[in-house]
Amino acid sequence: MTRLIVTIASLASALAAAETAFAGGALEARYSVSFTGVTIGQGALVAEVTDDAYSAAGSAAVAGLLKVVTPGKGTAAARGNFAGGKVTPVSYSVSSESRDRTEEVRLAGASGVIRDLLVLPVRSGPDDRVPITDTHRVGVVDPMSAALMPVSGSGDLTGPDACNRTIPIYDGRQRYDLVLNYERTEMVKDVKGYAGPAARCRVDYRPVAGHRPNRKQVKELSENKEIFVWLAPIAGTRVLAPLKVNFGTKLGVFTVQATHFLSEPRPSAADAPAAR
Repeated sequence: MTRLIVTIASLASALAAAETAFAGGALEARYSVSFTGVTIGQGALVAEVTDDAYSAAGSAAVAGLLKVVTPGKGTAAARGNFAGGKVTPVSYSVSSESRDRTEEVRLAGASGVIRDLLVLPVRSGPDDRVPITDTHRVGVVDPMSAALMPVSGSGDLTGPDACNRTIPIYDGRQRYDLVLNYERTEMVKDVKGYAGPAARCRVDYRPVAGHRPNRKQVKELSENKEIFVWLAPIAGTRVLAPLKVNFGTKLGVFTVQATHFLSEPRPSAADAPAAR
C-alpha cells in the first residue's frame, strides 16, 4: 500500500516543467490521501524556487487503521536548475519502507542527462521488461522535480498553458511519459492558505521502458482515462504545484487532497535591501 501511495504521489507530482521560472517563492503543503472517502495516508511537500534554481522535499506515510495492517512511510528530495527554458535536475533521492521491504533510489546528473544512479534492491525475476537504454536517461526529469511546473510568458497561470504538455519521467526503474490536457479552470476556497483558481488537467500515462508490457496493471494504467490533477500557483512565481489528484480505479477513487497550501513570495536579489 505504501508503494501505491508513492505511485499515486509520483503521478501527481510527475507533471514536471519544461519551461522557466521567473521569480522566487516558497511553498509548504500538506496532503491527505483517501480511498472512496476513507483516509489511508498523508503527505507533505516543501519547495523553494529562485530565478535559476529550485529544491523540493516530500514525505508520505500510511495513516489511520491501515497502519495496523501495512505500516509504511517514504521520503523524497530533489534539487536542480532552470536553464535554457527547462528544468534540469541535479539530484534526486527517494527511500521507502514497509513491513516486508525497503527501497532506495538515488539519481544524479547535469544538463538533463542522468549519469549516476543507485537503485536498491536490485530487481530480479521476469526478464520480459522493456530494456532501459542510455537514451532513456536523456532529457528527462525525476518525479520530485516534477512537482514544480513553470508556465512561461505573462498570461493566465491556470489556463491551458498550465496543462497542455507531455512530460518525460525517469524514476530509476521506469521511463514513462505523462500527457496532460487542459479541461477547465476551477475556483478553490476550501484549502487552508489558498483561495483562487486552479487548472484541472486530465493525465494519460504512456509507458516507454522498464515496464512489463503484458502485465495487467500496466495495461489498465495506460487505458485509464480517470486520472486528473489540479494545479495552483506558488506565490511570487510563475510555478504551479499539485493541489489535488483524483485517480480512478475499478474499485474506487484514490484522492490526494491538499489540506494546507501555504506559499509566499521571496524577493529577488535586485529587490533585496542593500547591505549597510
